[in-house]
Amino acid sequence: MSRIKGFFRGLGIAALIVLSLVLWVVLPWPVLIAIAVLLALWMAVTRSGRQAASVTRVGLSTVGQRLGASSVIVVGIAGVVGVLVALLAMGEGLQATLRSTGDTDTAIVLRGGATAELSSGLTREDVTLLTQLPGILRDAEGKPILSPEIVVVANLPKKSTGTDANVEVRGIGPQAWALRPNVKVVEGRAFTPGLREMIVGKGARAQFTGLEPGATISLNNQDWTIVGVFASGDAHESELLGDVDTVAAAYRRTGGYQSATLRLTSPEALDGLKAAIATDPRLKVDAKTTLDYYTAQSENLSKVIRIFGITIAVIMAIGAIFGALNTMYAAVATRAREIATLRAIGFRSPPVIVSVMLETMLLALLGGALGGAIAWLIFDNYTVSTLGSNFSQVVFQFRVSPELLSTGLKWALAIGFIGGLLPALRAASLPVTVALRES
Repeated sequence: MSRIKGFFRGLGIAALIVLSLVLWVVLPWPVLIAIAVLLALWMAVTRSGRQAASVTRVGLSTVGQRLGASSVIVVGIAGVVGVLVALLAMGEGLQATLRSTGDTDTAIVLRGGATAELSSGLTREDVTLLTQLPGILRDAEGKPILSPEIVVVANLPKKSTGTDANVEVRGIGPQAWALRPNVKVVEGRAFTPGLREMIVGKGARAQFTGLEPGATISLNNQDWTIVGVFASGDAHESELLGDVDTVAAAYRRTGGYQSATLRLTSPEALDGLKAAIATDPRLKVDAKTTLDYYTAQSENLSKVIRIFGITIAVIMAIGAIFGALNTMYAAVATRAREIATLRAIGFRSPPVIVSVMLETMLLALLGGALGGAIAWLIFDNYTVSTLGSNFSQVVFQFRVSPELLSTGLKWALAIGFIGGLLPALRAASLPVTVALRES
C-alpha cells in the first residue's frame, strides 16, 4: 500500500511540475505581471504578507554566504535560456528572411501541384499565355512585368570549410529588374543578356569562395564571369543571377522554364488571375502570392528548428531544475533553525513558502536575464546558412527579438518556480521540534 501511495504521490508531483512549466510559458505577460502586483499588494497590506517580506529579506541577505550554491541556479538557468533563445532565433531569422522575399503585390506561377521551383516546369507556350492574362501590371511600354525563370543548383566551395555546398543559380528575364526593384547592384555592373555572366548576392559572396567581381567560375563545364554583386535584403542574396535564356542553354533546358514571377496590378488582382487561369484549359498551372510561397517554404524547416530547440531546452531545464532543487534544499537545511524559530514565534507556513519560492525565482530571473543577454550579444544578426527548400544554401541572420527574450524569461521563471516549490513545502511542513533538533 505504501508503494502505491508513493507512486501516486510521485505521479502527482510530476504532473504538477509539467503543469507549472506549461502555465508559466503559456500565460501572457500581462497575466504574470498582474500576479506579481497582487503578490506585492498581499505582502504590503496583510500580516502574512509582511511576514513573507521579512523572511524573504532575511533569506536574500544570506545569498552572499551561499554564493557558490546560488550560482548553480543562475548559471544553469542562464545556459537553458541562452540555448533556447539562440535556437529559436535561428528559426525566426530564417522565417523572417524568406517571408521578406515575398509580398502580396507579386505572384509566382508554378506547374499545377508543384510545391517548389525545382519540382515545377512551364513551357514557353505557358509563359506566352500568362502574359495575356488580366491582373498583370505593365510597364510604360505596355509590356507585362513578368519574369520567366530557371533555377538550378551548382556546387561551390564554402569559405568556412573548403568543402563543396549547393548554391542556387537563377536565370531571370529582362523584366526581373522592374519586378524586384529591391535588387540593387552594389559593386561592379549587371550581367549582359546573351553572355555567360553572373551577378552574385552579398550572402552568397560571403559564404562561398571565388565569387569576387572579375572571377571566373565553372557551371556545368562552362566558364562564367562574375561581373557584379547585388543586395536585396531577402533570400535572393543567397543566389547567383544570370540571363534566363543563357542559363537554360548552358543546362540544356531550352524547352521551357520552371516558374514565372509577375507583378500584380493590386493584391486583389490575384483572384482575377486565378479565375482566368482556371477558365483556360491550356494552362495547367497554379498561382499564389510570393508571400504565401516563401512563407510555406520556411514553415517546415522553422518548425523543425523550433521543436529541436524546445526539446534541447527541456532536457537542459530538467538539469537546471534538479540544480535548483539541490541548492534550495541545502539552503533550507542550513536555515532550518532560523525557520523553526520564526514558526515558533508565530510565523505561519504560507510566508515561509512564499519566501523560499521568491528567493529561487529571483535567482532564476537573474539567470534568465543573463542567458538572454548573452544570446543577444553573441547571436543577434549572426550570419549563417542552411539548406533551403531548393536544396541550396540560404544565407540568413539570427534574429533575437524581444518576444524571444520574453519567452526565455518565462522559462527561467518556470524553472525557478518548480525548483523552489518542493524545498518551500518542506521548509513549511517540517515540525518545529525536528527542525531545532536537526540544526
